[in-house]
Amino acid sequence: MVAPTSFFGDYGCHVRILEEARILEALGNQVTIVTYFKGRDVPGVRIERTRPVPWRPHYDVGSSRHKLVFDLLLAARLFRVALRDRPDVIHAHTHEGAFLALPMAKLWRVPLVLDFQGSMSSEMVDHRFLNPHGPFYRPVRWLETWLDNIADVIITSSYHAEDLLVQQFGCRPEKIFPIPDGVNPELFHPRTSDEAPAVAQLKAQLGIPPDRQVVVYLGLLAEYQGTNLLLQAAAQVLQSRRDVHFLVMGYPGEQVYRRQAGDLGLNGHVTFTGRIPYEYAPQYLALGDIAVAPKLSATEGSGKLLNYMAMGLPIVAFDTPVSREYLSHLGVYAPPSDAAGLAKSISMLVDDPAQARKIGLELREQVMGYSWPGIAQRILDVYDYSVLSHPARNSKPRLKSIERGLRTERIKIL
Repeated sequence: MVAPTSFFGDYGCHVRILEEARILEALGNQVTIVTYFKGRDVPGVRIERTRPVPWRPHYDVGSSRHKLVFDLLLAARLFRVALRDRPDVIHAHTHEGAFLALPMAKLWRVPLVLDFQGSMSSEMVDHRFLNPHGPFYRPVRWLETWLDNIADVIITSSYHAEDLLVQQFGCRPEKIFPIPDGVNPELFHPRTSDEAPAVAQLKAQLGIPPDRQVVVYLGLLAEYQGTNLLLQAAAQVLQSRRDVHFLVMGYPGEQVYRRQAGDLGLNGHVTFTGRIPYEYAPQYLALGDIAVAPKLSATEGSGKLLNYMAMGLPIVAFDTPVSREYLSHLGVYAPPSDAAGLAKSISMLVDDPAQARKIGLELREQVMGYSWPGIAQRILDVYDYSVLSHPARNSKPRLKSIERGLRTERIKIL
């Protein structure tokens, strides 16, 4: 898999990449992740990294001009790995990954699968890296459209993204396969009575009083993720009641948001943990009574919703198409970008703990259809379709087993 990011970073699309790789390997395939030099290694996952650069050792997330150099190094590493492994499929995450992988896919005559993480141009605008009214917007938009259409198949994490690709970027519907994010419901589960001592101990370590309802957020901290609006909503909730505590987990910029929280008068009622390793996420989410998802992006996925759902937490989210897809009628929605509406929705759940628990348990039942093994089978079906429909199919002897509906050899995925 081609991952032009500092994998593994314990958030969002990194979790999707990790879990896809894990379950595809568990089903007997060979998956190699080619990524930047920085990131956390994960046991049991085959990772190939670029050479480090001396002038940008602390790069983590977001758009950056330095990524031009990172991507040149990634392309070189990708070529060497492809030469060694001779992949059957190249699975590229993000448009950036597809751009780097395209020459390799053409050279080795294998399908290019684009794992669509959201609109490239929209994300660059969200990150304030691209001016939507500036001279570079149209060329970037053209490049995005070209990549969408030249990929052999596209996997999206939502039906909304499928509609976006067809309506705004002119993609053929038959090459788009909506496959949602997944969750491990055995790892992420509602807290039990046996876990009460550990929950109490962790609350004490974090300075959270035991008599407060806890509103949790876990993810990246950024303006486009709605972090500013979450803190503004917290301040409005605390104007009328003091029995609520906000647990904000994630990075980067926690010091910036800690200062903002202080300016809003949230000291003593908000805790910032910084980065939480993915394997510890269930322990920290178990502290919550309510989860919040204030993401503003109209095109990106929101995998954190599934983790919240699996934990049995009621969820307050901005009313976006992706939130509706996952939460349906069980979401507690606020108008997008409306801090006052977010505060009102949080307060509604705080006022009625019994109803909040009921919603959480119903969300837990709803999430059981999002298991990673089922999602992996759908991804393998996409691989089979991409290979069978590829112009070079006649040169692949292993296709005979696929044509008979029998997957007899493991797939090498890059």
